[in-house]
Amino acid sequence: MTQYSASVYTTTDAIKNDDWDSINANNTYFNKKFLKAFEISNPNISFRYIVIYNKSEAIGLVNLQIITLGIDVILKNIKLSKLAKKVVRLFLKKYPLKIMFCGNIFLSGEHGIYLRNNMDKKEAFLIISKTIKDLIRVSEYKPIHAVFIKDFYQKSLHITDNLMRFNYIKMPVEPNMVLKMNPRWKTFDDYKNDLKSKYRIKVNKADKTSHLLNAKYFNESDFQTYKIELQCLYENTIANANFNAQVLNLNTYVKLREAYGDNFIVKAYFIDNQLIGFLSALKNNSHLDAYFIGLNYDLNKIHAIYPRILNDYVRLGIANQASQINFGRTASEIKSTIGATPEHLVCYTRHKHNLVNKLLKPFISKVKIKDYKEHRPFKKSNNP
Repeated sequence: MTQYSASVYTTTDAIKNDDWDSINANNTYFNKKFLKAFEISNPNISFRYIVIYNKSEAIGLVNLQIITLGIDVILKNIKLSKLAKKVVRLFLKKYPLKIMFCGNIFLSGEHGIYLRNNMDKKEAFLIISKTIKDLIRVSEYKPIHAVFIKDFYQKSLHITDNLMRFNYIKMPVEPNMVLKMNPRWKTFDDYKNDLKSKYRIKVNKADKTSHLLNAKYFNESDFQTYKIELQCLYENTIANANFNAQVLNLNTYVKLREAYGDNFIVKAYFIDNQLIGFLSALKNNSHLDAYFIGLNYDLNKIHAIYPRILNDYVRLGIANQASQINFGRTASEIKSTIGATPEHLVCYTRHKHNLVNKLLKPFISKVKIKDYKEHRPFKKSNNP
């Protein structure tokens, strides 16, 4: 019998302040104000939170998001044979899928489950699996068709692979691209000096081509002034992405700015007073986490908006003395040209019906991520 218990909450405010204090997550992504910014800004998503207790002491937190997805969205960025895709569609084509995600669907990384270090992790995953199973049986949550528990790094798999005991199917997803920052980089020129010639030329060309861009850091009033334009530019970008589970309401950014002040950064790019691109990032302890970007694709080639954004992320990382920049998933190849390397991620999924889950398992188990060319832009003697 497990030593732990769990309770499910529908809002962050429903969790007692004493429980938040007890969980004491030294992690931005499990902070109440961070989770609440997403919760109150995205009404199309159903949010649920599982608090894990040892007796009456709160010692863990699970972040759940329930959304509806079409099967074509799910299959868009995974490599399966034509036969395998036909089989998956055969079982799932009748309806859009209502999926319970464990983790933040807008971000890549381990943002779904927080457990205090002194916990029995295997025991904790037992209670998490049981609670999720009970949740999807409750009439309020029907019809949830599947559960998707995301994203785990290789170092966590000795714990998370316990999910397969509960008939979860393990599958790879696109990697998180990470640039490890060299402490020697005090200026952008220091960074460029460590690049091989052809990559340094590429970086310089991006700055030269984008020299007409007028860049500005947004404050709270700018968010309100340009909220519609920001949303449109962001939606341009996700429309071109390989995988897009849901559209983020950028009112989330307003709330993040209110919560984190200057630690939440939005840099905007203008041509002739027209907003044509932006980047966003959150200072997360010693890391700089790149968030969503937006850009006008009609002007991207002329003004090198996206390459300039990547250069400016590196500048931000240096200015904030970050130990690494987390660029997230998608556009892996171009991110590798500035020095980002992949941190491979694994997810676990299962269908609510045991028979369907069993039939899908051999196909999902063969999922592969689309290939990309990984560049190595640094001089061998100057690797961070």
